[in-house]
Amino acid sequence: MKTSILRHICLLISLVSIASSCKNAVPVKSEPEDLSEVISLNQGWNFRMEGAQEWMPATVPGCVHTDLIDNEKIEDPFFRNNEKDLQWIDKENWVYQCEFEVSEAQVRHMNSYLKFRGLDTYAKVQLNGIDILEADNMFRCWTVDTKPYLTPGKNTLTITFLSPVTIGLGKLDELGYGLPASNDQSQAGGLDEKKVSVFTRKAPYHYGWDWGPRFVTSGIWRPVELIFTDRAKIEQSFFQVSNLNDIEANIDAIFTIQAALHGEYQLSIRKKGDKQPFATSTLFLETGDNSVTVPFTVQGPRLWWPNGMGEQHLYELEVELRYKDTLVDRLSSKMGIRSIELVREPDSSGTSFYFSVNGQPVFAKGANYIPNDNFLNRVTDEKYEEIVRSAAESNMNMLRVWGGGIYENDIFYELCDKYGIMVWQDFMFACSMYPGDDDFLENVRQEAIQNVMRLQNHPSLAIWVGNNEIDGAWCEGDMNCGWGWKQRYTNKQRKEIWHSYDTLFHHILPDVISLYDPTRDYWPSSPQADWGKHAGYNTLGEGDIHYWGVWHGNAPFSSYFEIVGRFMSEYGFQSLPDKQSIEKFTLPEDWDFESEVLLSHQRSGYGNSRIIDYMKKLYPVPEDFDQLLYIGQVMQAEAIKSAILAHRAAKPHCMGSLYWQLNDCWPSASWSSIDYYTSWKALQYFAKKAYAPVAISFVPGDGTTEVFINSDLWKASDVTVNYSLRDFRGDTLLHESLQAILDPAKGTGVIRLDEKELAGAYELNNLFLDVEIVEGGSLLAKDHYFFVPAKDLALPEALVDFSTKAVNGKLLIELKSDVLVKNLYLWTKDSGSRFSDNYFDLLPGEPVSIELLGGTKGMEIHTMNLNSIILASEN
Repeated sequence: MKTSILRHICLLISLVSIASSCKNAVPVKSEPEDLSEVISLNQGWNFRMEGAQEWMPATVPGCVHTDLIDNEKIEDPFFRNNEKDLQWIDKENWVYQCEFEVSEAQVRHMNSYLKFRGLDTYAKVQLNGIDILEADNMFRCWTVDTKPYLTPGKNTLTITFLSPVTIGLGKLDELGYGLPASNDQSQAGGLDEKKVSVFTRKAPYHYGWDWGPRFVTSGIWRPVELIFTDRAKIEQSFFQVSNLNDIEANIDAIFTIQAALHGEYQLSIRKKGDKQPFATSTLFLETGDNSVTVPFTVQGPRLWWPNGMGEQHLYELEVELRYKDTLVDRLSSKMGIRSIELVREPDSSGTSFYFSVNGQPVFAKGANYIPNDNFLNRVTDEKYEEIVRSAAESNMNMLRVWGGGIYENDIFYELCDKYGIMVWQDFMFACSMYPGDDDFLENVRQEAIQNVMRLQNHPSLAIWVGNNEIDGAWCEGDMNCGWGWKQRYTNKQRKEIWHSYDTLFHHILPDVISLYDPTRDYWPSSPQADWGKHAGYNTLGEGDIHYWGVWHGNAPFSSYFEIVGRFMSEYGFQSLPDKQSIEKFTLPEDWDFESEVLLSHQRSGYGNSRIIDYMKKLYPVPEDFDQLLYIGQVMQAEAIKSAILAHRAAKPHCMGSLYWQLNDCWPSASWSSIDYYTSWKALQYFAKKAYAPVAISFVPGDGTTEVFINSDLWKASDVTVNYSLRDFRGDTLLHESLQAILDPAKGTGVIRLDEKELAGAYELNNLFLDVEIVEGGSLLAKDHYFFVPAKDLALPEALVDFSTKAVNGKLLIELKSDVLVKNLYLWTKDSGSRFSDNYFDLLPGEPVSIELLGGTKGMEIHTMNLNSIILASEN
C-alpha cells in the first residue's frame, strides 16, 4: 500500500449529498461560504480496457461487469451459462476517467481533498497526471489531499484498476505455498487449483461460493466526493451509552473533527426541533484530526428494542460546530438508546450464550444474510428495504451479516435500526486461512478501524465476530479434527499459518474493538465453543453451533431435535426458486433438475441430487418439473420449521436460531428463503409462523410425540391448551383441554402422546394432531402435526371453494374445503405480487382468508396442492 501524499484515515459519516456532473462539478445546493463544500464526482465517467482505444460511458458507483453490460459488450452474466464465458474480465486492467471543473474560489479554500468511499480493489489514482494514491482494500475508504494538485478550470481524475487475479497470483508465488480457501472457485476462473482470493482484501464471495458464481469485479463501487473546507469538519460521530436506567441515560458523544484551522470552537448537540440543547462545549482543536468527547444526559429515555419487544425509538439529533460564532459545520444523526451484551455465564448445561437487551434476555430469531447481488451497485435502497422489511414481517429480530460478503452499505444498518433487527456482524473473513505479513495485517487493522467507527453508532449492531468457520476448519492442536487443511502442510508451514490466524483474530481485531467500540462484545470465530476451544456436536453446552448434519451429512430432519446447542448460528436446507423466477434466467429446454444450466446454477455440487434423495424418503417424486419445484420448496420449509421449533422448545438452553440463508446474490438453487428476485419461497412463510411470538413445537421421540408451548412475550400467563385428533375429512376423534403456564423463560412440555397406542386405535396415515393455545378467549397460537411422512398420507381428493373480494382496498381470497388440503400453493404470473400466506394446510371446515399483496382484481390465480400429486403418483 503506497501513496505519494499524506493520507488521513477516512471516517465514513452521513455527509451533505450534493449531486453534480463530474464534468461540471458545481454543487446542487448552495452552502454558506463558512460551511464545507461537498461535491459529488459520480457523473461523467468513462472507461476502457487498458491498451484499448475505445472509451465507453461508465456508471459510478458501479463495476466493470455492469458497465460492459450497459455498453452491450457482454450478455447478462446470470442468464443460462454465460458466467463461464466472462472469466476473461478479471484478468484485465481497466481504466476509469472523469473530467471536472474547479473554480478560482474553490482552489483558494484552505483545504481540499478527495474521498473515495470504495475502490474495488487495486487502484492507481492520478489527478492531472500526478500519482496521488495506490489503494489495495475494497473495504476501506481513502482520503487524499488535493490542495497541491487542483487547478482552476478543467481537472482530470484517472483510476487504473489492476487485475486482482494477476496480483493474487504474484502474491501466491511470493508466499511459496497456497493457503486453504474451500469456496474459491479457481477452476471456474481458469486458474486450476491456484486460489488467490485470500491475498486480496475484497469480498470473498466474488471468487465464488457454494451458492454463488465467480465474478471477480473491479470498479468504483461507492461514491467519490471532492470536499473543500476552511475551518473544521465533523468527520464522525458516536453516541455511546455509558449508563442507563429508567430515569436517565448518560451519553458520551464522541466526535472526530478534522480542523484546517486550529483554535477555539463551540459544539452543540440538540434534539431536532428543540431549542434547548442537550449539551454545549468549548473545544480547542489542533490542525488535523481531533477526537473529542462531550457528555450529556437524556432524562426519561425512550429505549430502542428489538423487533417484537417494543418500539425502535431513534432520537434525531443536530450537531453544530462554530468558530467565533460562525457556523462552520452541521451534522444530522440518529441515536438509539439501549444496552446490549452477550451473556456467557456458567449454568447447569455449561455456559450460556445469549443476548441481553436493556436487561432483558432475548431469544434471537432470524437468518444469515449475504450480499444481495454479485454486482453490488445494482442493489437499490428499495431492495434493501424489501429484504429487511421481510425479515421484520417474519418475526425475526436478528440477521447475521456473514463474513464472506461485505461490510454492508449504511442503508442496511439504518433499516435494521428502523425495523428492530439486531445485527451479528462478522468481519470479512470466511472458510480460508490468510497471510500474516506486516503489510496485510496493517491493511486489515485499518479496515477494521474504519468499519467499526462507521457502524458503531447503530443501535442494531449487537456483536462483532472475527470470522466464519475458520477456527473449526483449521482446528489447531488436534490433527484428527477440522476440514483436513492442516494435513497438507509441513510443521513449519502449519506454525506460520496458525501464527497469522492467532495474530489477526485473537489480537488485532479484539484490540480494535476494545479501543474503538468497547461497549460491544467480540467473538473470535463462528462457530466456536470458547476462546481456544473448537465447536463441535460434542460441545452443545457452550458457544455457538453450525449444524450441517441435515443436508451435508444426509441426516434425517429428526436430528434437528437431537443436536441443539446454546446458539444455533447456522443450519439449512436447499430448494430451487419457483417457476416464475426460473423462467427469468433459463430457456424451456433447461427445465430439468439435471440440465446443464440448472446444474451450473447449483454450486453445492451434489445439491440437486441431494434434494431428490431427501424427497424420495419423505415425498412423492413427480416427473412434472413445476411439481418438483413445489415439493422441493415445501420440503425445505418443513425442514427449517422443524429446526426452529426444536430450538425454541429447548429454551433457555438454546437462545438463538439463525438459519442459512435469508437471501440470494444471483438466481440459483440455494438455502435461501427469499430468492434473487425477492420472491418468498415456502420457507419464508413457514419461518414467519415458526418465529411468531407464541408458537407450538412438536418434538418427536422414541415412539412418542411431545408438544411444547413457546413464548417471547414479556410475562408468563395462564393459558388453555386445546388439542384434538382429527381425520382428513374433518371428523374429531379425540378432544381434550388442559391448563398450562405459558412461560417466556422456557419451552414448556404440555402433551406427550404414545404413537404405538395411537396406531392401535387410529389409522396414522389419516390422522393429525391439532393444537391451539388460548388465553382469555383469544387465540394465541394454532398448529398441527402429522404422524407419518407426507408420501404416506392418505390424502383425499382436494375440493377447494375459492372466491375473491375487495375489502377496503385489499384483494382477499376466501378459501374453504370439507377435507384436508395439504400445502395449498397460490401463485400468479405477476412477479411483483405475493400472498399474505402460502403453502399452508387448509384444514377441513376451517375457512381461510388470504390477501393478495401487490396484485389487482381480476388477476388470474393458480393453485397447486400435495393431495393431487400424491393421488396422481398412486395411479
